[in-house]
Amino acid sequence: MKLRLVTVPKFVQRIYPKRIWALPNNENKVYLTFDDGPIPEVTPWVLDTLKKYNAKATFFCIGDNIKKHPEIFKRILVEGHSVGNHTFNHLNGWQTSTQHYIDNVSLFEKELQAQSFHHSSLVSRTSLFRPPYGKITSKQANLLQEKGYKIIMWSVLSYDYDASVSKEQCLHHVSQNIQPGSIIVFHDSTKAQKNLRYVLPKVLEYCIKKNNFSLNKIP
Repeated sequence: MKLRLVTVPKFVQRIYPKRIWALPNNENKVYLTFDDGPIPEVTPWVLDTLKKYNAKATFFCIGDNIKKHPEIFKRILVEGHSVGNHTFNHLNGWQTSTQHYIDNVSLFEKELQAQSFHHSSLVSRTSLFRPPYGKITSKQANLLQEKGYKIIMWSVLSYDYDASVSKEQCLHHVSQNIQPGSIIVFHDSTKAQKNLRYVLPKVLEYCIKKNNFSLNKIP
């Protein structure tokens, strides 16, 4: 059986203390995040579902998807969610030269600025960054932190994208590991949508109605 680390071991968090793994608090706040969008097949449904529960989230967007689907990106912001940089082309930092990786992050920034030029209500800058696959070298991370980015990792990984994980397993991964301050990773992607469409409403019910958690975007 394949071993899946749903939560991040403490020793890993201690190795990289400058990366944000959770946001501990005494206010029952938890943080939903969605990686890899925006796309028309999934993101509007996610937004509809969040609105139904009056929940806010953070979307770590791929720059190329923002360029392809600007209206969906605009909707994310208009509805009060926050966005983060997930590179322009979903790069694996371990397999990418430092300069190319930083340049790709900058391409995302340029796309954000282009979007804000066309829609003055949109943000032109985000300080939130999540490395695709969670894979980033220390040099890449240090350079991004010097540029002012907060590197947002996670405390609970849903594995919604993994075809070998059933929707019931995916729900179990999340619901059994949520606590105040948790940063939870979902994906608004076609690969994840089968599990996500089953799990997300149930997680929202679990958080809000059963545990009185407040669902927030990352500040």
